[in-house]
Amino acid sequence: MKDQIDELAVFGGTPAFQEKLYVGRPNIGNREQILQRIADMLDRRWLSNNGLYVQDLEKRIAKLLDVKHCIAICNATVALEITSRALDLTGEVIVPSFTFIATAHALQWQEITPVFCDIDPVTHCLNPWRIESMITPRTTGIVGVHLWGHPCNTEALTEVASKHNLKLMFDASHAFGCSHNGTMIGNFGDAEVFSFHATKFINAFEGGAVVTNNDDLATKIRLMKNFGFAGYDNVTYIGVNGKMNEACAAMALTSLESLDEFTQINYRNYKCYQSELAGIPGLKLYAHDEAEKRNYQYIVVEMEESVTQVSRDQIVKILHAENVMARRYFYPGCHRMEPYRSYFPHAGLLLPETERLTERVLVLPTGTAIDESDIRLICKILRFVLAHGISIRKQLQSALKPAHFAENQGEFQCTKH
Repeated sequence: MKDQIDELAVFGGTPAFQEKLYVGRPNIGNREQILQRIADMLDRRWLSNNGLYVQDLEKRIAKLLDVKHCIAICNATVALEITSRALDLTGEVIVPSFTFIATAHALQWQEITPVFCDIDPVTHCLNPWRIESMITPRTTGIVGVHLWGHPCNTEALTEVASKHNLKLMFDASHAFGCSHNGTMIGNFGDAEVFSFHATKFINAFEGGAVVTNNDDLATKIRLMKNFGFAGYDNVTYIGVNGKMNEACAAMALTSLESLDEFTQINYRNYKCYQSELAGIPGLKLYAHDEAEKRNYQYIVVEMEESVTQVSRDQIVKILHAENVMARRYFYPGCHRMEPYRSYFPHAGLLLPETERLTERVLVLPTGTAIDESDIRLICKILRFVLAHGISIRKQLQSALKPAHFAENQGEFQCTKH
């Protein structure tokens, strides 16, 4: 453990961890089972095109979530694109800016304009009370994001969508296995989209799924994800290749069989962080509702720089030097990324909570790749840094000055020549 500021790795000390601890390092599940499934797949030589594993995966997910339809897709971004088109979204669609860029890109890719709405500062999800002021004659839908596995205010969003005759879909990439008022995520809006990317706690190497209780919409999505084929040599609708292959489905099934184990490990880690971070001034752990089903996939911390005296970005720099690869989600916000910052240069004026949160959020490692001793050491480093915040900040600023001066000199010389 670090006892002196100079022992921090960022100032030349030895890193606390020999190997890097990543946010979202993949959970593997039963290795023998996945290898057995892949061998079986190879023996059958059925590698794609609605194979047996894809069919089994869809049935299991639909049963688990108590929904009528699950359509496996090659990834969640394509799932968002297909669902947006299947819902006939056009013009403008209201979305949060505090989300992964794919939520906005899936719309813009189809020339649908994402209109960014602010978030609830407590839940970090779309603020339904801010939506009506952003609705125009061109608005056709709303996309909510269940962030960190916490559900949006589905009741309020449904009310707004119904009042204005808008389609409502949810990006549920963070929320597989979670519930809202006892109902599993997957049953809200017109459709919900899950991600089974490698970084998610249930993964398919790469994959996603659309779930819905709308029979006609499900039929349409199944056509669209397979080029519009409605039988052999019979194309009835425009479509793309959104199919999940059998290897990805085999991995998803194997992950699904370890869902309870992964959730228990995530919950253990969450409780350990909760205990170890308790009482640190200026630092707030995002609380999960333990009365509902949660996957506890994300350990999210908000930092108040005026109290900690060290910025979130400085903490990231310090932790990275110790091989703790903490992340700042979802910096700087979709509205500050291209092409949106060029389209809407003043969007930030309408997004004060989003702007504030992008500077405060820190996501820490969890999952099967770390244990409680790792967590305790991570938290000890945080406690030490925040206990010496002013001194560490000054030393960091001092250490950066020569490099900054040299960098500016280099720029000047290049310009001159």
